[in-house]
Amino acid sequence: MEKLSINTERLTIRNLEIKDLSDFYVYRSNPEVTKYQGFDTMDKQQASDFIESQADKLYGKPGEWVQYGIEENKTKTLIGDCAIKLEDDPRIAQIGITINPGYQKKGYAKEVMIGLMTWLFEVKNIHRLTEIVDEENTSSINLLKSLHFRKEGHFIKNVYFNNKWGSEFQYAMLNSEWRIKKYTIAFS
Repeated sequence: MEKLSINTERLTIRNLEIKDLSDFYVYRSNPEVTKYQGFDTMDKQQASDFIESQADKLYGKPGEWVQYGIEENKTKTLIGDCAIKLEDDPRIAQIGITINPGYQKKGYAKEVMIGLMTWLFEVKNIHRLTEIVDEENTSSINLLKSLHFRKEGHFIKNVYFNNKWGSEFQYAMLNSEWRIKKYTIAFS
């Protein structure tokens, strides 16, 4: 198991640190950010506790989500976070991503996704990568389509969140499909 550090042109994907608390709290306390996520808004103490619980987690334990910070290289600001979960079969991973609304629509989400995909497929040799997304989250759906993820399933009213039942899509990509694509990104 290992700490993660992926460097893209504008971003660093790395373990969360307590210094991230202010930036993290800004978007994780925003109901607009959480409306399509599998988590609710956080108060400052919950945000602090969450960062502390994730700070020393290492990639590689099947069945466990690990949350990573997304830092803008130029300003050293935390602009979001992403997560990786190895399934019980560690050749299969699931990912998720959250971007602060002030940094959305600037290509950061796609840059993070390509960085994660490159690392998981090329370095870790993951066989299959999945992402589950709320059926109303058109921005995330469009992102996955632009990266050539394949829609595999539609789960109808399968999750109870924010006092209502929601439906989700599952998207996936195989390593062999990834290798056909021409995405490249630098990482360390």
